[in-house]
Formats: sequence, structure tokens, C-alpha cells
Amino acid sequence: LSVVGFGGLVVSEMEPWRAAQLVAASVERGVNYFDVAPTYGNAEEVLGPALEPHRKKVFLACKTTQRTHDGAAAELDRSLKRLRTDHFDLYQLHAISEVARDVDAVFAKGGAMEVFIEAKKSGRVRHLGFSAHSVEAALAVMDRYDFDSVLFPVNFASYLKNGWGSKIMEKAQAKGVARLALKALARQRWPKDDPDRTKYHKCWYKPLTERREAELALRFTLSLPVTAAIPPGDEVLFKTMVELAMDFRPITATEEAELKTLAGGLTPVFPTA
Repeated sequence: LSVVGFGGLVVSEMEPWRAAQLVAASVERGVNYFDVAPTYGNAEEVLGPALEPHRKKVFLACKTTQRTHDGAAAELDRSLKRLRTDHFDLYQLHAISEVARDVDAVFAKGGAMEVFIEAKKSGRVRHLGFSAHSVEAALAVMDRYDFDSVLFPVNFASYLKNGWGSKIMEKAQAKGVARLALKALARQRWPKDDPDRTKYHKCWYKPLTERREAELALRFTLSLPVTAAIPPGDEVLFKTMVELAMDFRPITATEEAELKTLAGGLTPVFPTA
């Protein structure tokens, strides 16, 4: 995969012709990993036609928040139709957050995992994964099934200040589960009444907009044992992240110390390990 992916949220609310141009330009620059979900507004409907001419060149990942067999089956069918494809390269349990509500539910009789396993056997899905914003839930779900990948926040402030994500990283590595990163360009939680909140309305956190900080944060994430990172849903930030990735080099100890100092004055998106 390209080290920077294309988050489908970027094209939500976008005119179809603009989406087609952005997708084509991204593929031309080497972006071959696309990730989308039904919860991203109208992203599936917009991305499907834009991606169709390039489908054979890219790795397409999708997700579902459905926890039951019937709900997941219906959503998988709908997503395949909207994205104009006969298969997903990766299909993920989306937003695994609580053990009882999410993990236990999908593995119960009549749960979503039945659909996932059936879809992989039939060829409608090549790989199975999950996304998580909870350490406890992520560790628990990896004990239940040998997933191919985990998509989770790998953010400098949360990682350096609180160690958030390190346990997921370690367990995934030990089990041979591919690591895909979220929130590389997150600065911190939105401060109250922040004027940038309207401008970056697709970000539920305050993003890094100063280029030096963004560069260091992305290099920190990509220097860890991850395959790729998904950018924020904002078009400008996506383009910035692609540009920064072109000049990627591993972060140095001095630069990591600089980031740790920056993190010390922030309220990380994920405050506790």
C-alpha cells in the first residue's frame, strides 16, 4: 500500500466532477489505498463513480458499524453496489469501542462475523480487519479471531504523552496483524469556541496545520511499524499529507524530543492509555 491512504470522507459533500479529478490526481501521485464507510455521509455514492476507472489499480477498504448478521449483510451488499465493485480488498468491523456492546455482539450467534467469514469464503472480501478507538476492545477482538489488519489511532501526542496505542501496536505485531494508522495529523481535542472548528468541520479534533509540526507528526507515525496512515477528511490536509509523505524519512531522536515537548502542552485526543 501507499504509505498515505485516501480517506473517503474527503469526497463527502463534494461535486462528482471534483471528486473524479481528486481521485485521478491521487492515483497518479501513487496513492493506491482507499478507505471508506457508509457513515461518511454520501462518500460511498461519490467515491464509487470517481474510483471506478481506477479500481483495478487500487486497494479498496470499507467498513460496517452493523453488529448483527442481517444488518452487516445488507450493508455489505449496499456498499458494494455504491462503490461499483464486486469485492473489497479489506472489509472491517468499524469503530470497535466496547467489549460487551461491540466485541461480544459481533461474535455472538447471528452476529456480523458470520457475514465477514462468509464473504471471505465467497471472494466478495479478500481480507478482514477492524478499526478501534479503545485499547481494551482492540486487544479483546484480536483474541477472538486472526484478523488481517487493525486500523487505530497512532498519534504523536497520545502516544508520547500517554502511551495510547502502544499496547495495540505490540499485540498486533506479535500476532502478525497489519497496522494501519489514524489521527497522524491530530493536534489535540478541540478547545471550546475554537474559530477553526467551522473551517475543519470534517475533523472531530483540532488538526495540525503548521507545516513543520505536521511533518514531524506524520514522520513520527510512519516511523513506527505501520503500513500506512489515513489522512484527515479535509481536502487541504489530505493533500498536505500526501506532499509530506513524498519526502518521508525516519524521525530522529532530537525531533521526537521536540514532539514530546509539544505534546506536553496539549490535551491529546486520547488522554489515557
